[in-house]
Amino acid sequence: MSTAAVLHVPPPAHDPLRALEDELLAMPPVAAMALRVAGLDDDGRLRLRAPLSANVNDKGCAFGGSLTSLLTLAGWGLISLRLAEAGLEADVFVADSEIRYRAPLYGDLEAVAELAEGESWDTFLAVLRNRGRARLAVLATVPLPEGGVATESRSRYAAILKR
Repeated sequence: MSTAAVLHVPPPAHDPLRALEDELLAMPPVAAMALRVAGLDDDGRLRLRAPLSANVNDKGCAFGGSLTSLLTLAGWGLISLRLAEAGLEADVFVADSEIRYRAPLYGDLEAVAELAEGESWDTFLAVLRNRGRARLAVLATVPLPEGGVATESRSRYAAILKR
């Protein structure tokens, strides 16, 4: 009687970027955008992408609502990733945004979100732990393929710890 070796393959390690993408795509308007999490840069910038074909307007360029949504979701996602990394469960809300449309985009959309100048992850997390709520500003841009910026935002987000 022969004994077959049993190969045990461990489940894949938790992938926070995949978990974020799954959470975003669970929202029907986001799924309609065909959004994808493109990655988290070494310098802490989150990148989201969406094809022009799913986000095109009547002029053949990127729909303004899709650009705004992608920028907002990139900031939300950046904060959500950092909270997960810190082991904190919190609801994250966009509190306010300033959006600037600088040029039409005739290619696929990519939003890049990063912490705004003067903001600190350490301070944000400490305030959230101590008070149960905190605010943070995020800058996000949608670059043009040929250089420059199509759209940019500065948004403040509020996080409230789940009890």
